[in-house]
Amino acid sequence: MIEAAIRAIRNARPRRVVVFTGAGVSADSGIPTFRGPGGLWRDFRPEELATPEAFRRDPKLVWEWYEWRRDLIRNAKPNAAHEAIACLSDAVVVTQNVDNLHARAGSSDIVELHGNIFRVRCLREQTTHVRDEPLAQLPPSCDCGALLRPDVVWFGEALPPHAVARAVGAIRSADLLLVIGTSGVVYPAAGFVNMHAGLSIEINPEASGVSSACKFVIAERAAIATPKLIEAVLEA
Repeated sequence: MIEAAIRAIRNARPRRVVVFTGAGVSADSGIPTFRGPGGLWRDFRPEELATPEAFRRDPKLVWEWYEWRRDLIRNAKPNAAHEAIACLSDAVVVTQNVDNLHARAGSSDIVELHGNIFRVRCLREQTTHVRDEPLAQLPPSCDCGALLRPDVVWFGEALPPHAVARAVGAIRSADLLLVIGTSGVVYPAAGFVNMHAGLSIEINPEASGVSSACKFVIAERAAIATPKLIEAVLEA
C-alpha cells in the first residue's frame, strides 16, 4: 500500500500539504497514549483527571498527574516522523497532541487543537505563558494569586475557535492530507478529515475512526512510514 501511496503523491505533485497528527505520531518517542497500556496512572484514567470538575475537586492531584506527564515528555525526543514532517517547511501541521514535539523537531506552522502541556493559564486573568521547567509547588499559582491550570483542552471543553477555523480552512484547501497516528474517535477533530476532498493518506498500525475517509491506509508505525511519504512529497 505504501508504494501505491508514494506513486499517488508523485502523480499529484501536491503543493498545499496538511499533516494531521494524533498520539500515534509520538509513540516512538516513548510517550504513552491516553488509550494505550501506559495510559493508567495511580489507578486513575485520563478521563477521570483531565476535566474541569476534577481540577475543581482536587487541583493538586490533577497537577501531580500533569507533572508526571510533563516529566515524561520533557525527557522525550522527537522521532523520525516528527523530523520528517519538519522537512516540509510550507506544510501546516494540525495536531491533537499537547507534547510540543513538532515544534522541537523544527515545524513552524503548527495548529495546536488541544493546547500545549508546557503552557499554563491563569484561572482569574485567563492569561497564558510557557512554564516548561518543573514546577516548584503544586498546584502552582499565578503572580496575581489565582490558581494556574494546564493550557490544554479538557474533556467537556470546546476547542479554541481560532484553532478550529485555521485547521478546517487548511484541510479544506490542501492538495494532500497526511493523517498520522490519530484514533479518529475524538470529536470534533476527527470530523475534520471528512472535509478534505483531495488526496488523503493515513498512517496507523491499526484501523482508526477515519480510515474509511482516506484514499490510502498504511498499516505501519509513524516513524517507519512517514519519512518515506515525506521524501516522495519533497521529490514531487
